[in-house]
Amino acid sequence: MIKEERLQLIIEHIRKERKVLLGDLSTLLGVSEDTVRRDIKELSDQGLLKAVRGGAISRSPTPRHFREREHYDVSHKGIIAEKALKLIKNGQVVLFDSGTSVLAIATLLPRDLQITVITNSFPVASVLEDHPCVEVIFLGGRLNKSSFSTSGFEVIQTIRGIRPDICFLGICSIDMISGVTGVSYEDCQVKKAMVETSKHIIALATVEKLGTTEPYYITSISDIDTIITDIDPDDESLKAYKDAGINLE
Repeated sequence: MIKEERLQLIIEHIRKERKVLLGDLSTLLGVSEDTVRRDIKELSDQGLLKAVRGGAISRSPTPRHFREREHYDVSHKGIIAEKALKLIKNGQVVLFDSGTSVLAIATLLPRDLQITVITNSFPVASVLEDHPCVEVIFLGGRLNKSSFSTSGFEVIQTIRGIRPDICFLGICSIDMISGVTGVSYEDCQVKKAMVETSKHIIALATVEKLGTTEPYYITSISDIDTIITDIDPDDESLKAYKDAGINLE
């Protein structure tokens, strides 16, 4: 089997299984683990997967720019938003990050809901501008033009001075071993501060983001209280998260 055929088979296998082990690929491809390790490194360098100890896992398929993400997987984000609404109560202080799943929640907030929303997302702030009962605190800082959000020292310092009841965290990638990760270093630093200060962390993730990883670490699985997905919480693909003690919606 020539190298190009091996690389293609590795890509197809990881798309199907979400993760691969060196030993399994060695047997499947009929080559040594060292050869497989070199192949994985090459594919990882190309951004097609993420090399980890003993194998590789897939990267998130989510588009990078907000304008692309805004129109991506809209129906599934709607399912997540509907589930999330049930967890919001009058009088709460709620952190909304800059994810598009979080934006979907903001668009569905009942007109009589009385909460305080703290956010670094321009789209979220814009959606809630005319809401009659929601107080909005916007976290000012440096504009990230790819996510339409703010980041930087001022944002993080402000977050550290509050203790929100809930944090809605839009997830790029989540994995039992790698934890919650993202593609933007500055955005991940903001999300990390949100996790550190909030009483209850709710991760929002479509099923395709499960078992994937990106370069920048946000937090471990143990810090997540609830995961809301677009599938049935009893689905087999969520069993590991349930066994870890995470509430599933």
